[in-house]
Amino acid sequence: MPFPANTPTVDDLPGLGLQDIAQLPVELLAILQREIDERMARTKAAKARLDGALTVRYATRAAEERQAAGKDTGTIRFDDGDFTVVADLPKRVDWDQDRLAAMVERITAAGDDPAQYVDIAFKVPERKYAAWPDAIRAGFEPARTVRPGTLKIEIVPQGGDQ
Repeated sequence: MPFPANTPTVDDLPGLGLQDIAQLPVELLAILQREIDERMARTKAAKARLDGALTVRYATRAAEERQAAGKDTGTIRFDDGDFTVVADLPKRVDWDQDRLAAMVERITAAGDDPAQYVDIAFKVPERKYAAWPDAIRAGFEPARTVRPGTLKIEIVPQGGDQ
C-alpha cells in the first residue's frame, strides 16, 4: 500500500505526539519499526567500529599515561592537537563467592555482624524455583515478588517474517 508524500518518517517521530503515532496505519507502524531497527543496528555497528579505531589510536598512549600516573585503572587525560582525550579504564572487581561465604561464617563465629563488612543477598533462579516440589515452593512463596518487565511490541506481517 503506497503512502502519501506527507507520511511521517522516522525522523518526524520525535516531533509527533504518542497518540498521533498510535493512530497511524499498522502497515506504516511496521515499516517505521523495521526502519528504526535497521538504523539502530547500523548505528551500533558504526559505534563499534569507531570505538575500535579509537582504541587502536589511543590505547597505548593511555596505558603509558596511566602507568606514568601510577594508576592501573581509572581516568586519565592527555592532549591530541586541540583536543583532550579522556581515557577511562574502569575497575571491575569480582569476588569469590565461596571464599566470601567462608569469611562471613568466620565473622559470625567470632561474634561480629557480617553486615558491617559485606552486603549479603540471596537469589533464587526462576528456573530452579519452578523445578522445586510444591511443598518447598510454598515455604518460599511469601518471600517472592513477581514484577512485570517492560512491554515489547513487535509488528510482524502475517504469513511469515520479512
